[in-house]
Amino acid sequence: MKADDLSLGTAWYQLQPKSGKFRRKRRGEICLRIYLSVRTTICDESRNVPMQVISDTPCSSMRSVETNASSFSASVSSLDLSSGASMGRSSCSSMGKLNQGIMDQRGRSVLLEPEEDDNGATTNASSVVEVLSRYFCQRPVNAATTTSYCESICQFQDTQLNSENRENGDNGTLPEASLYELMKLIESTDKGSEMPENLQGGVLVDQCYAIAPAELNSLLFSANSDFWPAVAEVQGLSGFKTEPWKHDSNEKCLKRILNYTKSATKLVKSVKFTEEQTYLKAVGDSFAVLSSVSSHEVPCGNCFKVEILYCIIPGPQLSSKEQTAHLTISWRLNFVQSTMLKGMIENGTKQGLREGYAKFTEILSQKTKVFVPDDANLSKDKILCSLQTQEESIWKLATRFLGNYAFILSFSIALYAIAHVHLIKPNMVHGLEYFGIDLPDSVWEVVFCAILIIQGQNIFKAGRRFLYAWTQSGSDHGVKAHGDGWLLTIALIEGSGVVGAGIPGLPDPYVVFTCNGKRKTSSAKFQTSEPRWNEIFEFDAMDDPPSRLDVVVHDSDGPLKENPIGQAEVNFLKNNLSDLGDMWLPLDGRFPRGCEPKLHLRIFLNNSRGTEVVMNYLAKMGKEVGKKMHLRSAQTNSAFCKLFNLPPEEFLIDDFTCYLKRKMPLQGRLFLSPRILGFYSNMLVRKTKFCFLWEDIDDIQVAPPTLAKVGSSSLIIILRKDRGLEARHGAKTLDPQGRLKYHFQTFVSFNDAHRIIMTLWKMRSVDLEEKSEMIDKNSQLKQLPCEEGSLLANEDVKMSEVYSAILSVNVNALMEMFSGGPLEHKVMQEAGCVDYSPTEWELVNQNIYQRHISFKFDKSLSHHGEASTIQQKYNLVNRDGWVIEEVMTLQGILHDDYSSIQLKYHMTSTSLKPSTCSIQVLLGIGWLKGAKQHKKVVKNIMSNSANRLRDIFSEVEKELTSRNGVS
Repeated sequence: MKADDLSLGTAWYQLQPKSGKFRRKRRGEICLRIYLSVRTTICDESRNVPMQVISDTPCSSMRSVETNASSFSASVSSLDLSSGASMGRSSCSSMGKLNQGIMDQRGRSVLLEPEEDDNGATTNASSVVEVLSRYFCQRPVNAATTTSYCESICQFQDTQLNSENRENGDNGTLPEASLYELMKLIESTDKGSEMPENLQGGVLVDQCYAIAPAELNSLLFSANSDFWPAVAEVQGLSGFKTEPWKHDSNEKCLKRILNYTKSATKLVKSVKFTEEQTYLKAVGDSFAVLSSVSSHEVPCGNCFKVEILYCIIPGPQLSSKEQTAHLTISWRLNFVQSTMLKGMIENGTKQGLREGYAKFTEILSQKTKVFVPDDANLSKDKILCSLQTQEESIWKLATRFLGNYAFILSFSIALYAIAHVHLIKPNMVHGLEYFGIDLPDSVWEVVFCAILIIQGQNIFKAGRRFLYAWTQSGSDHGVKAHGDGWLLTIALIEGSGVVGAGIPGLPDPYVVFTCNGKRKTSSAKFQTSEPRWNEIFEFDAMDDPPSRLDVVVHDSDGPLKENPIGQAEVNFLKNNLSDLGDMWLPLDGRFPRGCEPKLHLRIFLNNSRGTEVVMNYLAKMGKEVGKKMHLRSAQTNSAFCKLFNLPPEEFLIDDFTCYLKRKMPLQGRLFLSPRILGFYSNMLVRKTKFCFLWEDIDDIQVAPPTLAKVGSSSLIIILRKDRGLEARHGAKTLDPQGRLKYHFQTFVSFNDAHRIIMTLWKMRSVDLEEKSEMIDKNSQLKQLPCEEGSLLANEDVKMSEVYSAILSVNVNALMEMFSGGPLEHKVMQEAGCVDYSPTEWELVNQNIYQRHISFKFDKSLSHHGEASTIQQKYNLVNRDGWVIEEVMTLQGILHDDYSSIQLKYHMTSTSLKPSTCSIQVLLGIGWLKGAKQHKKVVKNIMSNSANRLRDIFSEVEKELTSRNGVS
């Protein structure tokens, strides 16, 4: 500054790296000449003129000098050096201190005020400018030039502030006024287009909120909204950045870009996503925004984009004239390239979007109130009392059926003919009239007779329909429910478009409701496609919560069951009870083109027992299974319901680790609840989840262990035809009858799993008529050997005698050992069988009974773990005796080469001595395919079994003889 030419002269400067590292390494030198120069020329005209207003823009920092650099040895023309910048900033700072209050940051002009120095002297603002003028160019400055000078400085300050905002994380979002102005711009170009329809992938959110549509739009898409950062935090997203809304003149719409990163997990690295949001419509209170999400870092990310459509329209009107908004969010996948992984991508995207937008709705419900209709706040009794049943008297019914022109004409002709017959006298016999037969005497009489026959047929049909309507005028409406438990109440209000295909004229519809084997029938409404019932049906209390309600609409004048007009199903597990309070149920069936029949229903399901129903159910389960069932914690039940999207009243009974057998075994967990059986697996970020109702199961079978099953039995669950289609991705095969088959294997405790599964299946029968049939036919698991056949039909198993004896008891007394009574429990406990649990004998075929037994070996007596046994018994033909066949499966054994131990008890009466019987026991081993038969294993099994059988039957003979001696 003291130099005459305001220059640092020419010098060589050493180059240094930016990071400051590796300073020892030479980077070279550059020769520069640095000097200061003034931007403009300052005139001398207004040296003494006071400067009042400096600028209309903010000027908190001023840069009054430029930095120019000239290079002599290097081809460097100009550089913005830190030395010059520092000089500019320091001079600007001095100017700001001396001219206190020139401008505030809002851009308001402020008069310059004098300022006192340290000695108390007053300094004039204009003199300061003069001093600076002399300091830089030795010339005074006028007010006009200073004003222009400050404007240029303030323009630099604006640019500097914007750059600082961007460095501090400000995304340069537009002010809210700018967004509204841009929305008005696209509203002016709107040509009355309609709101876009929901995308094909499905609806993620469909909810009304107590907020104006414009306010909801601002909450979701305004630049300064904190909604999306809150959602990103809950969903585990980081680096969330939002660009400002921009107007696309080509497409005449608003667009903005969102960038965020999905945090890394233990198995998957972090993934960056780019989301482009586009306003498709913004007119009045209707808004539509299309979001396109893409990422090149996910597998096949270049092949598809996820499109999400947000639609905001006005919701229902409130009595308080407050506005509501209806938000609908739908999605679809847009494949820009073909890929073989399309199905996998669709399933993964669908599951991820459902989980993500569940959190979306949670955050949105915290920001604004969910709108609840006034009808939802009404109690069940008030809603049902508001329904008025239209009872039709017999005279109105007769008028509606018989008061038409056709019937009146036919009836008049019939009366005319009867009056004629009454007035005329008998004529003479003519022609071939014999035996009292009166034939027509002319052609006109033949024609008139035909007319009479046709009219009589019409009268007969009309009279029959009237009598049927009279008898069917009553229904189950108004019949009160009895008992305590789960109470189901249905209000059938009306129908719309109830017309069946192939039915001439209008039908006579009536509705049949079926739930848990109980039926309720409505009255028939005649000759109408828009019936109105207003009838209430109450089902008697049920011990188990219902899973499904079947609704069938019949035509009273047509076939009843063969061809109903339509049918539908209400799944209580897939619908919230609040949604069932007022619903239109579409019917499935064959209908004329353009006809969509549906029923207006109000369904109420409540539990009159309160919280005791869960404990009672578990106690009932414990008696059936043979062990105590414990209640799971509230947190576990909540997680279970959330996993399978179940209503909160559902609760978890038990769960097991197992493998789902498909092309490749898939490890997961099997969950059991009162109404569903569900499977869930999450292996290598690939989630597999499905569930189906117990009522949908047609049969349960047990496949014996094989080498492929690692020596473990497996469960085969077969569903009914056309049931469980939503869970078909978990099925292994589809049999010729169209039934899905599921294979579950490698249970930790197979015995416990199949007992609980079988008990739940028995308790969830489809209807009362099928319950007894199911118990008789499939009361226990069917044991299937390696091939189809009887229990011991495997020819590869060679049976050898391990025990034979003559006991001093008769056959009937000896069979008490196999009755499941105290004698059997006592003897087996002494033989080292702990937790011995036999089931009742069930008739599985003619003269063949079957039961299951489970127990554990005492660790002090045997190295085996658990054992599950299936026994069958039948009478000998023409002999006094019994045969018992037994297949025992061991778990936790040392040798995995054999799958089962087969025993055959042959007990008959002897003629040597009264009250004696002979017993012979044969034993065989079922070997796994490919296994080698070890003589040592066979010898140990034969020896241990012989000793065990000898001890058992000796104890039985001792107990029975001592009992007879005492008696």
